[in-house]
Amino acid sequence: MPDKDYVDRLEKVIKQMLAPLKDIPFNLVIETMTGKKVISFNFENPEHAGVLELLKQTALISGNAINKAGISRPQPNEVGNDIEPFIKNALNSLKLNANVPTGPSGNKKNTGYPDILFWFNKKPYYLECKTYNIENIETTQRSFYFSPSDEFKVIYDAPHFLLSFEIYVAGESGRNHIYKCKHYKILSLNALSLDVKYEFNSDNKRMYSGKDGTMILSEGEIK
Repeated sequence: MPDKDYVDRLEKVIKQMLAPLKDIPFNLVIETMTGKKVISFNFENPEHAGVLELLKQTALISGNAINKAGISRPQPNEVGNDIEPFIKNALNSLKLNANVPTGPSGNKKNTGYPDILFWFNKKPYYLECKTYNIENIETTQRSFYFSPSDEFKVIYDAPHFLLSFEIYVAGESGRNHIYKCKHYKILSLNALSLDVKYEFNSDNKRMYSGKDGTMILSEGEIK
């Protein structure tokens, strides 16, 4: 049985682990995780200014397409995934070669940050797609997150943008709302303030085996 001093030290370490880290700059996190730099947006850089103008056009083209089609969803937090194809199509209509980013292995991943990689003058740019409700835009609701991964989809030094639409309910369709957009925001994520909160996890093998800390108290067939 562990001695009391060991247990006390272990409890102290766990408490320190559970304390969330606050206000970590996005660019430092990306560089630490991937070795790739987040290039700061510069209004005086002609290429950056050109990309911004194209992103404005992208917002208008995709926003108009969203409003023409409408997005049918029961909840507003489900709309974000549906806007990505509209944005990708708009980028490609402007000859920006937008596609799903790949991880280090070269395999495309539809899930996870960032949503889109596009190219301008043979240089890469990352773009995340979001939606927001004007009623909660100033709340502390978690809206941006990502996790470390061996296949994290940042493999280039590049600027990182976010294009977000303000959505509203424009009608009803059965049990779903019809969502449209009325405003857009284009953000540079360069030094976005991030928080880190650790979690403990396990898996099915350990949880259901009865051998790794759990006790199977009873089980049986149901006919």
